Amino acid sequence: MHTQLIHLHRAAPAKPAKRTSCNGCGVCCAAETCPAGMIIFRQRRGPCPALAWHGDEDGGRYRCGLLTSPASHVRWLPYAGEGLARTLFARWIAAGTGCDSDAEVG
Repeated sequence: MHTQLIHLHRAAPAKPAKRTSCNGCGVCCAAETCPAGMIIFRQRRGPCPALAWHGDEDGGRYRCGLLTSPASHVRWLPYAGEGLARTLFARWIAAGTGCDSDAEVG
């Protein structure tokens, strides 16, 4: 069993059960870099640099910066390409499919 220490905002919601709706806990992105992050940031291990805390949303939650503001992470991306980039990144991270993290939080 692999043990890893990750740091999250104290107001972050608890990790949901696997295959249930994402609640923005941030565990998955703090623990490892997704395929999109591996390409964009050229790193194979987490935490992902695009993981962003949004304290003003539903009491606070983490969001993927590649989805919320792709041009701020991909400097060469023209404004007109942000919609296409969001669609591509959402597919790469399986956004909307629910929690896919195997991490056990203790």
